[in-house]
Amino acid sequence: MRVGVLTGGGDCPGLNAVIRGIVRKGVQEFGYDFVGYRDGWRGPLEGDTVRLDIPAVRGILPRGGTILGSSRTNPLKLENGIGRIKANLAAQEVDALVVIGGEDTLGVAARLSDEYGVPCVGVPKTIDNDLSATDYTFGFDTAVGIATEAIDRLHTTAESHMRVLVCEVMGRHAGWIAIHSGLAGGANVILIPEQRFDVEQVCGWITSRFKASYAPIVVVAEGAMPKDGDVVLKDGTLDSFGHVRLSGVGEWLAKEIEKRTGKEARTTVLGHIQRGGTPSAFDRWLATRFGLHAIEAVRDGDFGKMVALRGTDIVRVPIAEATAQLKTVDPKLYEEVGVFFG
Repeated sequence: MRVGVLTGGGDCPGLNAVIRGIVRKGVQEFGYDFVGYRDGWRGPLEGDTVRLDIPAVRGILPRGGTILGSSRTNPLKLENGIGRIKANLAAQEVDALVVIGGEDTLGVAARLSDEYGVPCVGVPKTIDNDLSATDYTFGFDTAVGIATEAIDRLHTTAESHMRVLVCEVMGRHAGWIAIHSGLAGGANVILIPEQRFDVEQVCGWITSRFKASYAPIVVVAEGAMPKDGDVVLKDGTLDSFGHVRLSGVGEWLAKEIEKRTGKEARTTVLGHIQRGGTPSAFDRWLATRFGLHAIEAVRDGDFGKMVALRGTDIVRVPIAEATAQLKTVDPKLYEEVGVFFG
């Protein structure tokens, strides 16, 4: 058995831990050969591989990013993309693919497996934690930890100058990073994509905070939108999966706050800092377990499935089901943390 492994979409702390778990168990217990495909779906499209064996994965557990590289290549949008992948897999004698990615990367894997007969097993990866079939995705815990530390640091400088500090975190459609880090970091306002916000209400919370002689911290997810506006874009370009580039809601909000309250407001955009660096202990643990269970699914011939965390157990669910609907923040949870606003 020869197994191909690829990592697609945005990089994420814990990717290397998954690769290590797959290769270590696959080689030691099942005697499989492995090839790593470079740069997400571009690898199998072009037949670009690197050797994956035990020496290749030694020492990569604490490393962020991915030793295989990543991209947002979408083979479904390319001429004969599926045919090229199938031809390269056959030429390289690859019997199965382990695909590590988020909704877009795994969406391609679902189509390949269900419609084109390419044996695929999926591993959920996204710092946004927005895949509905799994309780947690690896990378999320690291991102929340980084954002929380940043918010802790912002408190001291905000209070030194008595100014509003707006911290923009990642979260295109789901506000999990914002709500977790905002609550853990003691933010006074948390704004998420699931709940459109009223700028006047935000300014009211900020004014209330100043009256108590404290400087407010606002945490806003990049996909959050005002009630009377739309999502703020970095520019109008689309990636190969049709996504616009988000960034700027924090700066826009800071200007609105200054204009409406007369208080100085500054913005910190964490951006890719949330995705970089060494993974947390939890993410290493979860990613490693995902890798071990993914290669077991390959051994069992249980293709078209994604490994997922349910409680403390790793289970298998259809990839198509796992990517059909995003997991978003429940309004009741947002209402629960609202007691700390203002």
